[in-house]
Amino acid sequence: MSLPEPAENQAYCTVSALEVGTIDIPLAMLIDTASAEEHERLPCLSFVLRHSASRDLFVFDLGIPRGWEENQPPAFIERINKWFKIDLKQDVTEALQKGGYDPSQIAHVCLSHIHFDHQGDPRLFTKATFIVGEGTHGLLNPGYPADLRSPFRHDLLPTERTRFLSTAEMQQPLGPFPRALDFYGDGSLYIVDAPGHVPGHICLLARTSPDGAWIFLAGDAAHDWRLITGEAGITDDAHFGCMHRDKKAAEETIERIRSLRQLPRVRVLLSHDVQWYKENAGGTAFLPGSIESL
Repeated sequence: MSLPEPAENQAYCTVSALEVGTIDIPLAMLIDTASAEEHERLPCLSFVLRHSASRDLFVFDLGIPRGWEENQPPAFIERINKWFKIDLKQDVTEALQKGGYDPSQIAHVCLSHIHFDHQGDPRLFTKATFIVGEGTHGLLNPGYPADLRSPFRHDLLPTERTRFLSTAEMQQPLGPFPRALDFYGDGSLYIVDAPGHVPGHICLLARTSPDGAWIFLAGDAAHDWRLITGEAGITDDAHFGCMHRDKKAAEETIERIRSLRQLPRVRVLLSHDVQWYKENAGGTAFLPGSIESL
């Protein structure tokens, strides 16, 4: 098993982290080894990628939106307030602007999935094409308000600028993953089918140097590193339920990430990567700086 070798004059992506809020959550919701009293403060990370050849700006996940309570269906707000404590000092547009970018400069926005801490406010990205997994379409239709129980607003994404990636488009095997799309067609950025968490969940694998370094942005394929190392399993109980819609598929995706980590020069980051955030918060990995290539 290997990843594609670099070509001559290989294009790549420079990747910067964006800090877009935190969520305080009972740790036992995430891993089955935690006590009922333990809580974890999860960072909500977004990322901006700059394509070396086209100079495109590509954002992965939009984090928590400003005024998130106003943009969510009432039934979902009740669930959030029951379990989570939200802290939002800046939204993704403010994080981008601090790094010198305006939302109107973003060419593409890819959402790993459409949970509230990843969806941001798509209305602020007036020129971007939105890219989501095919299963997202079913989550938005009918959606709220036609379905009062739905946690997703029907009008979340701009219909005329949204691309729902079908499995037919994601047919390239990539390392341990059976389905991926070479987004730019030059081997610099792959959108990876990563099922389990919710329908349509996708990840990114970006080449971060012209000579063979990579970063895998895992979204919510795993919420805690202990799931990937095997030190803990996914919680699935009567009290919290399961954070993943399809637990078996989520476990298979986690196993693939575990295999990917064995390959040379591959950095893996979770959207709620507590340890990485503790080591890098306020540092040069965040815009206007960039994440160091391995």
